[in-house]
Amino acid sequence: MKIICVGRNYAKHAAELNNPIPDDPIIFTKPDSALLRENRDFYYPEFSEDVHYECELVLRIGKMGKFIDQKFAKGYVDAIALGIDFTARDMQQKAKEKGLPWALAKGFHGSAPISPFLPVGHFPNWADIRFTCEINGEIRQEGHTANMLYSSEYLIAYISRFFTLTKGDLIFTGTPAGVGPVKVGDHITGHLEGKKMLDFHVR
Repeated sequence: MKIICVGRNYAKHAAELNNPIPDDPIIFTKPDSALLRENRDFYYPEFSEDVHYECELVLRIGKMGKFIDQKFAKGYVDAIALGIDFTARDMQQKAKEKGLPWALAKGFHGSAPISPFLPVGHFPNWADIRFTCEINGEIRQEGHTANMLYSSEYLIAYISRFFTLTKGDLIFTGTPAGVGPVKVGDHITGHLEGKKMLDFHVR
């Protein structure tokens, strides 16, 4: 099982971090040990002083495929969830300044909380899926897939040119604007089409 993530897939998020709009999807990965399931608490890592939340729509691959045609991409997804791409921003910035990979800043223990999945049939229009992320009851992020720079279907087709997608793989499709730091004691919730999906604490 692979966790494949997309960076800078919403223009306003790229702008808030003073990053350029990418010419192609920015792809990075997390190890499966980054997954945090069943709304278990997230434990703040001792090696960072600036961990940020990034709430994202997550696609679960339901069958193997490579070189997938975009028009058939939906057929390779069996469920959709919400996830958080926790990022050690201080470590990421140091890596970027040196032209080094983001692996440690993105892939540390528990850096990928994920909600329960909903069957893909719950989402007839992938271009009109809305989600929110709340910190201590305050809405910080409001995502709408219509605002993606690269659609979910395009991402599946693009990624499958390079990686063979296999059953159970997860694609984190990018985060909208509104990311920010978390601290010990924060309560994080996330809603997908109005349904509460994420509900956990930072310890």
